[in-house]
Amino acid sequence: MTSAPTDLLPPRFADWFAARGWTPRPHQVALLEKAGERRSVLLIAPTGAGKTLAGFLPSLVEIAARGRHKPGTRRRGIHTLYISPLKALAVDIERNLEKPISEMGLAITVETRTGDTPSHKRQRQKLAPPDILLTTPEQLALLIAADDASTFFEDLKTVVLDELHALVTSKRGDLLALGLARLRSIAPAIRTVGLSATVAEPDDLRGWLVPQRPGEPPALADLVTVAGGARPEIRILDTEERVPWAGHSARYAIGEVMKEIAAHRMTLIFVNTRSQAEMLFAELWNHNDDALPIALHHGSLDASRRRKVEAAMAAGSLRAVVATSTLDLGIDWGDVDLVVHVGAPKGASRLAQRIGRANHRMDEPSRAVLVPANRFEVMECKAALDANYLGAQDTPPIRDGALDVLAQHVLGRAVSGPFRPLDFHAEIVSAYPYRGLDWETFERVVDFVATGGYALRSYERYAKIRLTADGTWRLTHPRFAQQYRLNVGTIIEAPLMKVRLGGKVRGTGPVMGGRILGEIEEYFCETMAPGDTFLFAGEVLRYEGIRENEVIVSRSRDTEAKIPIYAGGKFPLSTFLAEGVRRMLGDPETWKRLPTQVAEWLEIQQLKSVLPKFDELLVETFPRGNRFYMVAYPFEGRLAHQTLGMLLTRRLDRMGAKPIGFVATDYCVAVWGLEDLGHLFAVKRPSVHQLFDEDMLGDDLDAWMADSYLLKRTFRACALISGLVEKKHPGEEKSGRQVTVSTDLIYDVLRTHEPDHILMRATWADAAGGLLDIARLSQMLSRISGHIVHKRLDVISPLAVPVMLEIGRERVAGGEGEEELLREAADDLIADAMQ
Repeated sequence: MTSAPTDLLPPRFADWFAARGWTPRPHQVALLEKAGERRSVLLIAPTGAGKTLAGFLPSLVEIAARGRHKPGTRRRGIHTLYISPLKALAVDIERNLEKPISEMGLAITVETRTGDTPSHKRQRQKLAPPDILLTTPEQLALLIAADDASTFFEDLKTVVLDELHALVTSKRGDLLALGLARLRSIAPAIRTVGLSATVAEPDDLRGWLVPQRPGEPPALADLVTVAGGARPEIRILDTEERVPWAGHSARYAIGEVMKEIAAHRMTLIFVNTRSQAEMLFAELWNHNDDALPIALHHGSLDASRRRKVEAAMAAGSLRAVVATSTLDLGIDWGDVDLVVHVGAPKGASRLAQRIGRANHRMDEPSRAVLVPANRFEVMECKAALDANYLGAQDTPPIRDGALDVLAQHVLGRAVSGPFRPLDFHAEIVSAYPYRGLDWETFERVVDFVATGGYALRSYERYAKIRLTADGTWRLTHPRFAQQYRLNVGTIIEAPLMKVRLGGKVRGTGPVMGGRILGEIEEYFCETMAPGDTFLFAGEVLRYEGIRENEVIVSRSRDTEAKIPIYAGGKFPLSTFLAEGVRRMLGDPETWKRLPTQVAEWLEIQQLKSVLPKFDELLVETFPRGNRFYMVAYPFEGRLAHQTLGMLLTRRLDRMGAKPIGFVATDYCVAVWGLEDLGHLFAVKRPSVHQLFDEDMLGDDLDAWMADSYLLKRTFRACALISGLVEKKHPGEEKSGRQVTVSTDLIYDVLRTHEPDHILMRATWADAAGGLLDIARLSQMLSRISGHIVHKRLDVISPLAVPVMLEIGRERVAGGEGEEELLREAADDLIADAMQ
């Protein structure tokens, strides 16, 4: 039975609530009860429900009851540790906590510790710890690796984990889970409080919060759920303008977005990529006739500029901010009363998270406008809107803990002091992501930290720990502790690679000759094999290979690039929204709820070709110019389609179909070549069912991976995270080129001599998951088996126009010239499709 608020709140706290006309909400009272029982708990509550106060209220009550520190007695350590995924969120929480503490006159100290905290303040925090410390996963890793960690945390009672759903699904979450397991070894009585607004599988998060015992059913934290909250008011922009068939700029809606800004106090405008943010910000300023104060916020901006924007938001002096995921989480900025999402949100949970930034009050609806950039995105936005009203979530599941992160943690444990392997293994498997870690793999990870593994054990530089006579593992040299502290963490910035024209790759020697054309991001090079062509600096280039951090290219006589830059935003389309779009396509009754121009587009597609049912894969083939095209519509997201496109072109080439290239979007993949693919399918050379057989994930995948550079680049990140290669050294930092040389050489050695090395296993796991989406592609191939509809056409279909425009999009640089050329191309394609 829930207690009355007055039974749990001391008079000073009860008076503070009463003075404001507030009554503690039931979930806040429930967390006070859980604290009294020393129970860990997951709180799921909508934005504006007072999650932060609920999480901290038990700690404030407990600390206030202790009274002030008495001079001459041992100084108490930290009582509550708060961990946030963002430095800015920790700063915001500090500001929000200081108000009730000062208004109640509580003798409670609250401080932040992030990468921006000066070193002198960090040292003082060690000598005089605050009662409540607000920090990040990386800072926790540093704190538990200190030789005084046991003393620093011995008084710890509570760990509060904010925006838990955003922490647990990444390698940062793995590092944090290991850190939490270490804290439990130091202070066994600690309890954890998880705060989250968007959760797909609550039991995963409940298990993550508490220690696990291998071989037993998962232990679960208690659950407190806040029902209700005002339902958000979301609408898709009702425009009089023509919605483009393709593209991602949404320039057609700039004027209408400016009208929304003018009609509201403060508008938060979300986009999916930094380049979209820059473009949209510039376009808004061009249309900002009233000179309304509008700002830009994304991760590539200097930290001081971001802080200025955040301060202006908090002060309410801005009318709009264009932002990426840097403002996704629960920071209470100013008086935001509208969220505009430009482009499809790619996930129901992401949309709910972003909409929650408006209003920040539980009993009043958040208001949002979705602005689709093209016609496919209209359907995706509609699926996201339906999902939001149903309360559906699609946060990714918690996967097994990464081995490269575990290797980093093993070194950090040795930095803090010697450890016994049996005790340490028991500690690690208590962490939810590592609950299935077997002893053999654990030993191999420890051996990797001690020797670098079998193939590298003769090199002294990799011998960072050693087993001593007393049965403990210890650090071999103090310099490894310093290097660990400089390189801790799991966030690896995506490096750029220089594009060198005319150079030659000769063995292991230097690049000979050639001038630099510019730089491209590594992800673009990951899937290319020698001989592939791509567009850059206004011309078609032939990929020759990679040497260190340079892409070596030559000019190509081809008029078409084999691999255009992949279309779509940064985030892949979620499985949940993909299913929603497929259901919409297969059910004409749902088209009535779509804008007229989009519904008519689908109706004409049905007349000219066919629309797939929910469980079908539509494959269209048609000629255009002197090329033959195949467009498949799996609706499985950009990552899965990139991999599918690579495998299809490889398989078609082996079958003599002479493919030239492909392009992938979130919705479909198009392949083109010199042979009539429709005819080949008709005479079953190969049949369309053979082409999409599940066996393409066997030898075809292995062969492509062996030829591509993707594994080598993925290995680079794993090597950095594991500590095998350090980017930063005392007094210096390795260039991207130096790091790449080191990791490339090691990769070649391991691939030849130790292909089952711990880091090779970590590399394959990363590639199969985040970069290739193998599991999702496998599920799709299984789903469509026996359900493929091939439609052989004489001309392009309406549904294929968007992906065909993505092929043309890569031919010109950005700006108005691009828009004009694309409009001309679109007019030609649409005319053919509608004839």
